[in-house]
Amino acid sequence: MLRLAGARLLDDRDYPAVRAALAADPVGSCMVAARVEVAGLEPWRLGGELWATEGRSGRAGRLPGLCFSGPNLIPLRGNGAALRSFADRALRRPRTCSSLVGPAEQVLGLWDELAGEWGPPRELRPDQPLMALDGPPLRAPDPLVRSVRPDELDRYLPAAVAMFIEEVGVDPRAGDGGASYRARVAELIAGGRAFARFEGGEVVFKAEIGALSSSVGQIQGVWVHPERRGEGLGTTGTAAVVNRLVRGMGRTASLYVNSYNAPALAAYRRIGFHQVGRYATVLF
Repeated sequence: MLRLAGARLLDDRDYPAVRAALAADPVGSCMVAARVEVAGLEPWRLGGELWATEGRSGRAGRLPGLCFSGPNLIPLRGNGAALRSFADRALRRPRTCSSLVGPAEQVLGLWDELAGEWGPPRELRPDQPLMALDGPPLRAPDPLVRSVRPDELDRYLPAAVAMFIEEVGVDPRAGDGGASYRARVAELIAGGRAFARFEGGEVVFKAEIGALSSSVGQIQGVWVHPERRGEGLGTTGTAAVVNRLVRGMGRTASLYVNSYNAPALAAYRRIGFHQVGRYATVLF
């Protein structure tokens, strides 16, 4: 009889097993793999904790349950028993994550375990197609979309803030006046992972490569200026970022989108994206 013990905290000794688990679903696990590849598993370097459940004793190296706990809570794999053990561990301390996000089956299952203690969410997004493209885009990339330079931060930031408010529903400048969000955007720009089309010094299209693992790059923050929507800038601009990821970086391009966002889904399919999974997000 298979018995799952409680979730345990992983460390660098577990690295081979974790890498094997992440490699089994490189697109779905990109957000966590990007952190692990750079920082290892020690929490002080990782910026969070990685939890796991294991199967029968003596079968070391197999991780049927895996969950990252940090700024976001990201359950990557696990059956009902594993998700209950992750919930038990999460409930030992006050909630600090801003969302649950990841594969829909695991996110929704974990939320079932947490909802009674963590209360109603600000928003639940249960159906977010996870899409990928490992070849060149089918639509011609916009030649005017380019990497944002560090000295363009102040021109780029208003578009990033507008996108965040529109997508997430809160102002990222709340609390600390925007210092932490500004620092995060500056970090993306410095890493060559923020892209925009500028016209007259104003951003009319933007997107970023959020998580970047050794094999996958996850596109986020796609935004078109409200006065320029319907012109195809989102399609050709995103194609430019895909081109950078696939041809320039040798990665598979990925993203996830709300199922009700029909225009975005249509645009991504025109570029060549196909669905490879389903995400869900619980926002607090």
